[in-house]
Amino acid sequence: MAPMPNLVILTGAGISAESGIATFRDANGLWETYRIEEVASPIAFRRDPETVHRFYNLRRAQLHQVTPNPAHLALAELERDWAGRGDFLLITQNVDDLHERAGSERLLHLHGEIRKTRCTSCGAVAPHLVDLGVDAVCGGCGRAGVLRPDIVWFGETPYRMDEACAALARADIFAAIGTSGAVYPAAGFADAARHNGRACRTWEINPVPTRAAAFGRVIAETAVAGVPAFIAAIR
Repeated sequence: MAPMPNLVILTGAGISAESGIATFRDANGLWETYRIEEVASPIAFRRDPETVHRFYNLRRAQLHQVTPNPAHLALAELERDWAGRGDFLLITQNVDDLHERAGSERLLHLHGEIRKTRCTSCGAVAPHLVDLGVDAVCGGCGRAGVLRPDIVWFGETPYRMDEACAALARADIFAAIGTSGAVYPAAGFADAARHNGRACRTWEINPVPTRAAAFGRVIAETAVAGVPAFIAAIR
């Protein structure tokens, strides 16, 4: 088989919104119900862990009611087609598991995963599919009251940035799908790819384009409509 270009894809809240997962920044998004400082920082968790757990329990429960949409499925199929012919990495800002459920494997969660916990005492990370409370016990160290959602909160460093940056440095094609371009460091990924010295082609798939200067091609569609057009174009 002929070699393929190295491909890096970044997904944001827009792709999961089409499966019915509420976003943070929409008019009726999650931040309309909860203030950021109440639920998405280490300080908030120390001050009021019950409220933080309640917020993430609602988000975790929502995952039982949604399924991957055609955009998730198309990206998983694209990964399978790319296998063994070029580098492929799917980076997501989303904390849901819809990419995994669609079949994606070369996947990096920048902001953690809602269906995992992290121990603030020993650092152990473990799957967790049901409600989480302040009395939960860590399976690693046996302590109670030390588990938090394995989510990167405001003021914390995104996960696996070294891997993401290494992939961007090798990318021949970069695509941002359903992301606002407002949250760094992911908002700088298009520029990093564009200036990596490989004449990287940059794409944006978003119904409301963000920064035209950062992208060579823009598909002003939702993920479900735009991802198939993107895949057809790069093939």
